Amino acid sequence: MRASTLIAKLALEDGSVYAGTAIGVPGEVGAEVVFNTSMSGYQEIFTDPSYHGQIVLMTQPHIGNCGVTSEDEESDRAYLSGVIVRDLTARPSNFRAQESLGAYLARRNVAGIAGIDTRAVTRLLRVEGSLRGVISTEDLDDASLVAKARAVPSLVGRDLVAPVTTHAVERWTEGFHTPWAYTGFRERADGLRIVAMDFGMKRHIARILAGIGFEVWRVPAHATAAEIAALEPDGLFLSNGPGDPAAVTYAIATIRELYPRMPTFGICLGHQLLGLAMGYRTEKLKFGHHGANHPVKDLRTGKVSISSQNHCFVVARETLSSEVEETFRNLNDQSNEGTRHRELPVFSVQFHPEASPGPNDLAYLFDDFVRMVRTRAPLETCA
Repeated sequence: MRASTLIAKLALEDGSVYAGTAIGVPGEVGAEVVFNTSMSGYQEIFTDPSYHGQIVLMTQPHIGNCGVTSEDEESDRAYLSGVIVRDLTARPSNFRAQESLGAYLARRNVAGIAGIDTRAVTRLLRVEGSLRGVISTEDLDDASLVAKARAVPSLVGRDLVAPVTTHAVERWTEGFHTPWAYTGFRERADGLRIVAMDFGMKRHIARILAGIGFEVWRVPAHATAAEIAALEPDGLFLSNGPGDPAAVTYAIATIRELYPRMPTFGICLGHQLLGLAMGYRTEKLKFGHHGANHPVKDLRTGKVSISSQNHCFVVARETLSSEVEETFRNLNDQSNEGTRHRELPVFSVQFHPEASPGPNDLAYLFDDFVRMVRTRAPLETCA
């Protein structure tokens, strides 16, 4: 496949402009730019609904080596706004590959840019924080592009869950689907029924929940407490998703009503929404946590695990009350990575224990969820 010769430019709100070549589809997109430090798993990243409303820069210089396979998609589309890479591999080398990443991005209508100094952009984002940006093949005037970047809406205050959630109550039945899926779970749910509130849930999370034996019912983010209770669930799962959690007021109200009544487990945005439902505060990180190599410390055991992460907001540690125990902390910036309720069967984590992409160090948390739903008892606290 011949490399693109169509010129593209990336402009950032600080006035920086980078020229490269277009990948995916030609056009113009604007969004907040974040960097992801994963060395692999780009297809899972690009199809993760949590990236809705963002342009993703991959710090690994060579992207596309493994091609693309439909088995690795985390949703039915690529939700991110755009892609930035140093070098897009035109000819993948992987027996599972069904097409090249470049062809996939074009088919999925994703715009991107290659051939720029991604290390320089990453360093800029680390110093300045996440910046709004524009990728364009149509407007190549630097001043015009910078002005457009500055006009891109901020993530703060935006509800990005509504465009990515499911719109119907449905039973999820697909479990572990490939020979490469991690299946080292110790607990079996034996048909216990859970409701998964879908804020942009990755497929692999749903596959794990079904694969370990739960009867999984996925409901829209706007489902009411009464609608969820009518399904007579044994437990409640709160999924990952994009955007500012404080803007998803309807879900916060539902969670506030439900978590005292049933065992509850939240991941990523689900963790933040649960925190807001409990009365805590969330805040935006400087440049977020995006990658498959983030160290988190279990405050009970002192053990450090490597986690997969994708979020721009966190629960503010200083607002946590005595009713919860902080369970995990990020070792890069000391931010909160998890809590569990002292008296109720309720816990949540900021990272992704399902990995995909990333390590399986923390997959045991799904075993904890099974035990908690079965016993309806709170997990052991750190104290």
